[in-house]
This record gives sequence, structure tokens and C-alpha cells, in this order.
Amino acid sequence: MATTRSALTDEDIRTLMRGATPDERAAAARKLCATMDRTPLGDEDRALAADILRVVAADVAERVRKSIAEELRASALVPRDVALRLARDVESISLPLLSFSPVFTDDDLAEIVRLGGPVRQAAVARRPALSPVVTDSLAEHGGQRAVAAACANPGATFSERGLQRVVDRFESSERVLTAMAYRQALPLAVTERLVALVGGQVREHLLRDGALSPQAALEMAVGGAERATVDLVDQVGRTADVRGFVAHLRAGKRLTPSLLLRALAHGHMPFFEWAVAELAQVPHHRTWLMIHDAGPLGLRAIYERAGLPARLFPAFRAAVDTFHALEFDGGPRDRERFQEAMLQRFLTQPQSASRDDVEYLLSRMGSTGTSAWMAGAA
Repeated sequence: MATTRSALTDEDIRTLMRGATPDERAAAARKLCATMDRTPLGDEDRALAADILRVVAADVAERVRKSIAEELRASALVPRDVALRLARDVESISLPLLSFSPVFTDDDLAEIVRLGGPVRQAAVARRPALSPVVTDSLAEHGGQRAVAAACANPGATFSERGLQRVVDRFESSERVLTAMAYRQALPLAVTERLVALVGGQVREHLLRDGALSPQAALEMAVGGAERATVDLVDQVGRTADVRGFVAHLRAGKRLTPSLLLRALAHGHMPFFEWAVAELAQVPHHRTWLMIHDAGPLGLRAIYERAGLPARLFPAFRAAVDTFHALEFDGGPRDRERFQEAMLQRFLTQPQSASRDDVEYLLSRMGSTGTSAWMAGAA
């Protein structure tokens, strides 16, 4: 082993093989590993070094085997058969390699997860990168600690099937579900399940802080109820992709007249414009002109083309007219005051909204809006 001999003497090698004490052999093993890791090796030297490591890995003294695991935990020089042997060793030896060694294949790691027990599973779960092969194994066989660690690991890639299996197994584990909820991206179907299982700040994060797309946020409306959907429209109103948002609603058969009326009465004019354009199959710019036409015919024409019910037209007409009559004043609570005034003025005008819609709008206004509506009704 010519290259290695420049730093490792014949005496070192003899000590490594037949040292009188474990401490002597461990020191020689550390020197060998350090030399291998820092010195470029040719094919012949690499093969010889691998043979020496196989001998050292069979040493009866734990501290000698541990020296390999610690010194070469992140090195590609450890032969795969040696790494697999040490992965089955005591935890002080196996964990450094399981946490970092690049020589394990995905199948190796998946098998270790299946058979290795909770401590080894957790070490695998924290590796810098995990493929779906490994995370699928963790999802199926991992304990709570390991699965939570994998879900919190930004380098771990999960398949949708793996994530669904995690939810199946740990639907009562706040630790696991929270770690999953804060992953950078989640499939819509998984997010739907999480929103139903978590609460408090975690649910708010999913619905409000970017973990969901607007389309996904809408899908959180249980049973497709319009009230829940409009509540979510408020939360996702920051999106620039109103068109995609509306198209998603229509595909799910949720772009209903009641939803449009509730959204419009709460001040969501861009949503209303795009929704009517989608239903009427008319370009948005033409729809916009017809909705905001000062004359009496534009809104009615596009409304009828969209297939919206005639009985609700007076309510939509009142909402659009109210929208045009109100202005933002630039104050600190500009949008809140605008929406409150919009709802009050809409509800005090004659219109044909259903009782459910009126009750919904009143619930969004609070006592001030209720008083205004009752006074108008009287």
C-alpha cells in the first residue's frame, strides 16, 4: 500500500493487526482511517485498505470497531459490506454510520429501518437526504420518534403514498402531524386530512401562512359548504391567481350563485368578476366592462349569459351598485371598514337573497350589522 505507507508505518499496521491491547489497536485504526480519508488512493491501495478495514471491523474490542465508525462516518471509502456489518453492531458503532455514511443504498436503509429498531430508525430519519424508498419504509415501519424526525427533515423526500400512510398510523400524534404540517410542500389530499386532524396554530399555518395554495385552501371547506368556502376566500385573498382559483371552484362544482352573492357582498369584486367570466365563458376584460357598465343592461346581459338565477339578480344589482358607491379612504383599517359598510348597505337594500345567505352575511357583520339590518327591515 505504497501511498498509505508514507503516513502509516509497517509498525502501525502490525499494531493494527496484532496490537497487545484494544487501546493500541484503536489508536492504530484511527491513524489508518485518517490516512485513508486524507490521502488520494489508487484502485490497488483502495482495495488493500478495504481488506484491512474488514479485519479491523471484526476486532473483538468495541473501541476498535468504534474508531472506524467515528473516523469514516461520512467517507465513501468504507466498503459496503463493512458498513452493513457495522450497522448491525452496538449503537455506539452503528449510529455514526447510519447518520452519515454515503455507502448505504436506499434499499439498505429501507431494510435497516424495517429491522433496526427505534434508535437506528431515528438515525436514518435524520440523514441529510432521504429518498422516497427510505421514507416509505419509515412510514410503514418507523416509530413515532423516527417518523416525526423524517417529517421535520427538509432533506427527506416523501411520496404521497408515504405521507398518507404516516397519517393513517399517527393520526393521534400531535408530534408527527405538526412536523408534517410544517413541511415545505404537501399534496392537497394530505393537507385536507391534516386540517381535519390538527388545531390551533398548526391549522392556522396550513390555511393562512403559505402551506396551502388558494385552490387547496378552498378544498378545506367541509362538504363544499359555501360559508366555509367564503371564509377561506378571505384568507387567500392575497393571491394573484384569481382566475385559477375560480376555475378550480368550478371544476369542483362549487361556483354556486350563493357563493358568488356572499363573496360579492363581502367586497370580493375581483372574485365575482372572474367567476362570472368563467361561468359565461367570456374573456375577463369584456366581463369587467359589462359588470361595471354605468348603464342598466351590461350587468344583466352578462349575468344571464352566466346562467345565474333571475330571482337573485336584484341582490347582485344592489351589491354591485353599493360597491361602486363606496370608496377606500386610506385609513389603517381601510378594508375592514369598507367591508362592514358594504355589508350594511347591501343588507338594508331590497333584494332577493335567501334567508341562509342573509343570516350568513349578518354573522360576518356582528351586532353592528345586525342592528342596521333590523332598522332597515323595520
